[in-house]
Amino acid sequence: MRVAPLTGAALAAALPDVAGLRIAVFRDWPYLYDGDLAYEARYLQSYRDSPLATVIGAYDGDRLVGASTGTPLVDHADDFASAFAHTTFDMSEIFYCAESVLLPAYRGRGIGHRFFDLREAHARAKGFTKSCFCAVIRPEDHPDRPPNYRPLDTFWRARGYSPLEGVIATFNWKDMGQGAQTPKPLQFWLRDLRAA
Repeated sequence: MRVAPLTGAALAAALPDVAGLRIAVFRDWPYLYDGDLAYEARYLQSYRDSPLATVIGAYDGDRLVGASTGTPLVDHADDFASAFAHTTFDMSEIFYCAESVLLPAYRGRGIGHRFFDLREAHARAKGFTKSCFCAVIRPEDHPDRPPNYRPLDTFWRARGYSPLEGVIATFNWKDMGQGAQTPKPLQFWLRDLRAA
């Protein structure tokens, strides 16, 4: 296994595979995302365009089996403005860890930690003082919730992240098996990158 930042031509070349991974991984609980490649291509274009963005690739030989992305939070200012409107945070100081997607066969090997390590190192190197991400909120009694599902809260807290009370974004997407998009709440979590 090799986990490394992608830049330039390597980053651009990996984006179609990153799109495929997002669709494959996010179709499962808790996202249940019924994705399409046209949307993914538009969404991932921002990582090619932003000089401060990063994409981390996890490779088994030459095969991309996981990816993690990050970009300045201000790159998403329009999307997240309402979530942060009532806070005193300076969005220009925050790096947004957008997604980590990893095929199930490769989980439990420390790759998730490596994804965070590399994104946080990138954020510090670019002068950011805080790192955040957001995670979908699903009802405990949702009919599609697997009986053996374990939330990642313990993992995130061990990495120094805490949920930001009341800082919730809303995004629309179509769940698997549904005919139309519906709004989903996403909880923001934050870490001070200056803390040990």
